[in-house]
Amino acid sequence: MAMVGISGTTSQEMSAPAPAAAGSAQFSSPIAKPVEAPEANAKAQNIQVTQKALKRIYAAMQKEGVSAEQGGLRLGVTGGGCSGLSYSIRFDSEPRQRDRVYRYEQDGTPVQIFVDPKSFLYLSGMTLDFEETLMRQGFNFINPHSTKSCGCGSSFTA
Repeated sequence: MAMVGISGTTSQEMSAPAPAAAGSAQFSSPIAKPVEAPEANAKAQNIQVTQKALKRIYAAMQKEGVSAEQGGLRLGVTGGGCSGLSYSIRFDSEPRQRDRVYRYEQDGTPVQIFVDPKSFLYLSGMTLDFEETLMRQGFNFINPHSTKSCGCGSSFTA
């Protein structure tokens, strides 16, 4: 499980051991149902988002002035960091041609999540959650492909 803030910076609280299987993970809220999502298959499971994470994405989009009809949150994986791979999270004005696009509704407004094909290889089956406690707050990437994360909490190995 990895914790990432919306600005793209990672939390120092990620040094937990590799997550358990997705079915046994405890989320902060129920999984949100997408309005539209790419078709899943035996090799590529869809990305899930909890309702709490969706509300936080929606609030941040409003604050940043991101168009709900065209723009959305881009989830990705980049090379680098102590363990080899790092999560990236940022807003984008529109999806790219080959992106997987997940559409949700929050308070009657569309919320989109974009994932490029290369990042999807590492994010397939992942759940995006938002944790808010006295000690920390941020997005959690609960990723079944993550075998370990580094001590500094900014990268993972798949």
